[in-house]
Amino acid sequence: MKIELAKGVRDFGPEQKLLRQEIVDTLRCVFERYGYAPIETPIIERMDVLSAKFGAGQESDATRETFQFQDQGGRKLGLRFDLTVPFARFVAMNPNLKMPFKRYQIERVYRDGPIKLGRYREFWQCDVDVAGTKSMLADAEMIDIALTSFKDLGLDVVIEFNNRKLLDGMMEFAGITKARRDKAIIVIDKFKKSSKGDLETEWKENGLDEEAFVKLYGILNTQGKNNQETLNLLK
Repeated sequence: MKIELAKGVRDFGPEQKLLRQEIVDTLRCVFERYGYAPIETPIIERMDVLSAKFGAGQESDATRETFQFQDQGGRKLGLRFDLTVPFARFVAMNPNLKMPFKRYQIERVYRDGPIKLGRYREFWQCDVDVAGTKSMLADAEMIDIALTSFKDLGLDVVIEFNNRKLLDGMMEFAGITKARRDKAIIVIDKFKKSSKGDLETEWKENGLDEEAFVKLYGILNTQGKNNQETLNLLK
């Protein structure tokens, strides 16, 4: 018998455990300062609940990588792969929750995926969510919470955010029809990771118009000395 860890999991010694606990405690203080309450959900969930996120018969990387098993009663179960699905199930099972319901959860999740540097089968996720509101104020609060969290952890960060309406506007300007925008998005999502030549090749392979690529690439590649100059150039 080999005395060793299973692949994709780690031990944490006292120093690492204490450091993580300090980080978690800092985050909890921030979340509760904003009025968020903690919840805890089981590691084990029903497989039909875990797969419901993606629709009947649909499969995703998450469901393909779910640790699945059956209990002695033949029920199909799985280990949670994120904290979002259990939260949705929790809200659905508790209809008397006062809305909007603000919760945070910092717990382990599990994925039976490829093991490589920085990717494990057991890891921690930190979720902060609001259920029961369509207000944009909830989105704004999330950004504020993130900034406060990083600040309290002593990290100097810049948060970048986007809006799908901006992307739709750029594609409309480039002459890309709504029917082809999903394919276009897949290509331009690799804008910072791939060369112009590789992007253009993939663009053509997807049957997209070359002139539209030139226009869209020109917009995405526009850079000024600051945000205002970039906006002026785009105008």
